[in-house]
Amino acid sequence: MTARTLVLLAATCFAANACGGGGYGSTAPTTMTTTPPPVADHVDATASLAFTPATLTTQVGHSVTFAFGSVGHNIFFDAVSGVPSNIPGVNSNTSVQRTFDTPGTYTYSCHIHPFMQGKVVVN
Repeated sequence: MTARTLVLLAATCFAANACGGGGYGSTAPTTMTTTPPPVADHVDATASLAFTPATLTTQVGHSVTFAFGSVGHNIFFDAVSGVPSNIPGVNSNTSVQRTFDTPGTYTYSCHIHPFMQGKVVVN
């Protein structure tokens, strides 16, 4: 065999393997499955004195992470059936999760900054 023949033979083998024809009798292409990332339900209590997003839509059974930055905040939910527990105190530089197990609309506010209001809609 000449060097040119060897190069062509190697290139052909490489192309066949790259196209899914890597084994004898192999007819099924290799497939990769990926797992979607976990749902990230997240509300920030910001230093600019707002909840972001102001309205969060989630699904039954999902947890929402309430992240408190450098300014202290708390969360008090309006009293309705199925509401999770409040997040009292003065919270800063921390995160707290609440799970929503019942469909509904849950409004809340910060008692330190009463004009800060938010809503979680659970489908």
